[in-house]
Amino acid sequence: MSGAVAADLHTSRESVPVNLLSCGYSPRSHGEDSGHVRSLAEITQAALPPILVHRQTMRVIDGMHRLRAAMLNGSDRIDVEFFDGSDEEAFCRAVELNVSHGLPLSLADRKAAAARILACRYDFSDRAVAVITGLSPKTVGAIRSRSEIPQLHERLGRDGRCRPVNGLAGRTRAAEVIAGRPGASLREIAETAGISVGTARRVRGRLAVGEDVAGARQPRHADTVTDTVTVTDTDTDTDTVLHKLRNDPSLKFSAAGRELLRWLHAHILRKDEMKRVTAAIPPHSVPLMASLARNNAKGWDALASELERRSALGAN
Repeated sequence: MSGAVAADLHTSRESVPVNLLSCGYSPRSHGEDSGHVRSLAEITQAALPPILVHRQTMRVIDGMHRLRAAMLNGSDRIDVEFFDGSDEEAFCRAVELNVSHGLPLSLADRKAAAARILACRYDFSDRAVAVITGLSPKTVGAIRSRSEIPQLHERLGRDGRCRPVNGLAGRTRAAEVIAGRPGASLREIAETAGISVGTARRVRGRLAVGEDVAGARQPRHADTVTDTVTVTDTDTDTDTVLHKLRNDPSLKFSAAGRELLRWLHAHILRKDEMKRVTAAIPPHSVPLMASLARNNAKGWDALASELERRSALGAN
């Protein structure tokens, strides 16, 4: 669970009468799926995980299908785990669990859940809400922009820390820290500037190669602009970058370079392939594929950070 929605969760099992429990936190707009309930009813109750219940209200956070299955089988008791937290935290946990396992939530239900979370926790960052709902941060941002909610200067991230909405302000503070304390560690820079360690690394890398904190390359000398080839917005187009790499003699005329080019060709997803790939994914596998995509994105981000570090060291 993300730090932004963490709450006290007791994992000890207790057997509770089913007539004491009620629905209340389900993010499913159409209620339970009767077919899924019948499928679960055919499974021995002991083989199913306990349901999660909000201790203060005895409302089910996760497991309504299992509860309905137990009732269909005539059971008068069911194993539960209790959750201690606010109603807001209970709903966030319900969404998070329904996204990660069991019968997948529809896209419409996940968007509705994001809107509800933003309405009561508008201090959450887009990324924090995206993790809870299984949506992309861009989609959450679009939902936020359409909602009549306060727009704050800072938002609560997944790690429970507040950071400025305007990332440039944090990067500017980081640049000031680096200028005043060149020997400061990335963690010290991040804590002082209120940004992530990854952002601090990128700021230091940009400054090392003569770029400003917004990413624009600055002249290396006060009166002279060099003819160094720079990476423009156009250059960041996938096909353009691959074309340049394929024509790099140091890559195409070496075995290691050709192997790298083949690897890139197999692992890069182009814009024109998106529709074909997404159309092939069955609805029940969408959350899993979204999780896989995010994990791969983290790997690419780590690779970018390492290459930026090497570039910064080479510039020095």
